Amino acid sequence: MARTRSFAEAPLPLFHGDESADPAPLGAGTRLPSYIRDHRKRLRERFMSGGADALPDYEMLELVLFRAIPRQDVKPLARSLLDAFGDFNRVISAPVARLGEIKGVGDAVICELKLIEAAAQRLARSRVIERPVVSSWDQLIAYCHAAMAHRETEQFRVLYLDRKNILIADEAQARGTVDHVPVYPREVVKRALELNASALILVHNHPSGDPTPSHEDIDMTAQVERAAQALGLTLHDHIIIGKSRELSFRAEGLL
Repeated sequence: MARTRSFAEAPLPLFHGDESADPAPLGAGTRLPSYIRDHRKRLRERFMSGGADALPDYEMLELVLFRAIPRQDVKPLARSLLDAFGDFNRVISAPVARLGEIKGVGDAVICELKLIEAAAQRLARSRVIERPVVSSWDQLIAYCHAAMAHRETEQFRVLYLDRKNILIADEAQARGTVDHVPVYPREVVKRALELNASALILVHNHPSGDPTPSHEDIDMTAQVERAAQALGLTLHDHIIIGKSRELSFRAEGLL
C-alpha cells in the first residue's frame, strides 16, 4: 500500500521558477492540478500589482509556503498556522520548536518562515545601523519591534552610539524567561568601552505585550545609568517593546 505524502515530505524546488514547469509528479503520471496552479498564479499577480495590502494574512502565508510545498494546496496549513499563532508576524517569528508542533510543518516550511523573519530584521536593521539615531528614530523603533515584539521570552539588547549619536552596534546581551532577563550593568558599560561608544540605549521586550516597566526594570535602569555616568557614558533611553506599542523611559520621566 502506497504511503500518502505529508506536507513535511514535499521537496523544496531549487531552480524551477513555476510549478507548471516542474516535471516532478504528485503521483504516478500526475501533474500539479490546474486549480492549484491557477490559484497560485492569481495570488502572485495580486501581490505584484497591489503589494502586501492586497492580501490578507492567510494569503501572504500561502505565498511563503508555495516554495516549501510546491505541489499541494497550502491554504489549510496557512489557516492552521494562523489559528495557532494569531497573525502573519507571529507565525514567522514563532519559535522553531512550536512551529514543529503544527501538523504539516516540516523543515522546509520552517526554513522558509525563518528566512522571511531574518530578511525582515536585516532590512529593518540596515535602515538604522551607522545612521544618526535622532533622524532615524521611527526606523529604530520599527527595527526593535521586528526583532523583539513577538518573542515568547525576554531579550535584552544594547544599542551603542558614538559621539555624533550614530548607531555603531546593536548587541543582544542576554535572554531570559517569559518575565525576567538577567542584566549585568558592568558588562554593559564594559562593552561600551570596548566599542569606543559614547552613549547607549537599552531595549528589552515584554512577552506579555504590556510594556509597562516593572520595579526590577526601573532598578536595573538606574544601576546601568550610574555605571555609565561613572565612566563618562550617556544613557539616552531605555525602551520596552510590547506587542503593539513601546514605552520610553525618557518620555515617561523615568530617566
